[in-house]
Amino acid sequence: MKAIVFPGQGSQYVGMGKDFYDTFTEAKEVFHEVDDALGFKLSNIILNGPKETLDLTENTQPAIMTVGVAIYKTLKKQKIKDLKDYSFFAGHSLGEYTSLICSNSLTLKDGAKILKERGKSMQEAVPVNVGAMAAVLGAEVDLINEVINKNKSSEGIAEISNDNCPGQIVISGNKDKINKIVDDLKSNYSKKAILLPVSAPFHCSLMQPSADKMNQILIQTNFSQPVINIVSNVTAKTIDNFQEIPSLLTKQITHHVRWRESVNFMAKNGVKHFIEIGPGKALTGMIKRIGKELTTTTIDNIIQFNEFN
Repeated sequence: MKAIVFPGQGSQYVGMGKDFYDTFTEAKEVFHEVDDALGFKLSNIILNGPKETLDLTENTQPAIMTVGVAIYKTLKKQKIKDLKDYSFFAGHSLGEYTSLICSNSLTLKDGAKILKERGKSMQEAVPVNVGAMAAVLGAEVDLINEVINKNKSSEGIAEISNDNCPGQIVISGNKDKINKIVDDLKSNYSKKAILLPVSAPFHCSLMQPSADKMNQILIQTNFSQPVINIVSNVTAKTIDNFQEIPSLLTKQITHHVRWRESVNFMAKNGVKHFIEIGPGKALTGMIKRIGKELTTTTIDNIIQFNEFN
């Protein structure tokens, strides 16, 4: 069996999806539908930049989704006529919205509007320079939790925000607290920890103002049962009842992304091959580290698309 996965924030680049936009009507239609939904030409920012504008979280999130949906719809029209070999869709953070749209659970129009607001509210949830995120390499979840607990007495919040794959965990929280934990990991555990160039401390409890705002939007949004099983970031299991989707997407903002567990869940349920659709190949790299026996395909450009069969 196969699964299709969609990337999250950080994979964006100016010009992503351009060859699909220029070549396939179904891809161009996705870009234009998102433009109409948002009331401005996000397509021009995606295709032409500038990078600083694309990198604004409120633009980045709907932009990555747009490219993922455009490639998927092209793939579905041109190459994948039958989804019988595909048992799961999943996405990393905002990629979960892409998976919901591609599985016909959420409309493209609603998805674009929600992600614009999600990006804006996440950016505004914490004042600039108050929060930080750091990637910790070569450590496992238990060690990170041990170091976080050891530093609990110091002021501020530090939490695991992304459990991506073995040896790659991201922590998020107050800047001073994150710096303290990074120093501790380097000094006492010989672990490499790198502060990330992000605009806010995503996927931790500091994002609660964003979660509160998004919950009001999500509970008023129409979702339907996905045509393909979606694996939730929050539970690392399938969303069995579509009525749970607003609650899960709200929790996703403050909870850590359980990507390693999600991939393991899909693998245990028969998935041998993962297809990453969208800009970059971050998820492909993570999946290879999660299971050596798992195979992957990345579709980010038209050359990769043409090679796909």
